[in-house]
Amino acid sequence: MQQIPNVVPGALDIPTAAKLNDPAAQPHRPRILILYGSLRPQSFSRKLALEAQRLLEQLGAETRLFDPHALPMLDSVPATHPKVQELRQASLWSEGHVWVSPERHGTLTAVFKNQIDWLPLEEGSVRPTQGRTLAVMQVCGGSQSFNVVNALRVLGRWMRMVTIPNQSSVAKAWQEFDEAGRMKPSAYYDRVVDVMEELVKFTLLVRGRSDYLVDRYSERKGAVEAAALAAAAGVLETALNEEENA
Repeated sequence: MQQIPNVVPGALDIPTAAKLNDPAAQPHRPRILILYGSLRPQSFSRKLALEAQRLLEQLGAETRLFDPHALPMLDSVPATHPKVQELRQASLWSEGHVWVSPERHGTLTAVFKNQIDWLPLEEGSVRPTQGRTLAVMQVCGGSQSFNVVNALRVLGRWMRMVTIPNQSSVAKAWQEFDEAGRMKPSAYYDRVVDVMEELVKFTLLVRGRSDYLVDRYSERKGAVEAAALAAAAGVLETALNEEENA
């Protein structure tokens, strides 16, 4: 075996298949939060989000669709604002996310980014997004682009999420939905079905294991070192007390 003297032995985990077994069967349906990135009355990202919601529920998931209306801009109000709390609680409830944004100026919209900015990486000892699965989709006003889904993947990685391999980009979205707001049959629709199927599969695989999957050596090392410092401080305090009482 190779020598790794710079690794703290007590903080190193050796992965095994047994450790990835779900310790207890999860009886509830997969919990998916859906976010979209437009406030327009005829928002195509919202229409696509609703189509995703219908598919997910057909696939056995439980869903929540967050309405970004009335969500204030980041830091313009305290985090105790009801709309901010609604978003954070929905993310804590979730086991997976669907992110849908239009493309604006070659990237995702401010409406969408504001929602993610309100989700902290860590709040106390709780991480509202870490270890959750993620599916990304975009709607385009013109020809097909992948700028938004690529940007969303970067964002998902930054939020420490498990982003599934598949994705959807709907070109000329204005002609892909009927008057009732339902997505028409097409190759684009088939891809959306593919993405939602894959998201449910990955969510079932990851949930119950996400804490272990995102457990990091660097964080365990920090905990080991902090415990050693605390123990040393306790020994020193005991020695000083004994000296004073002598």
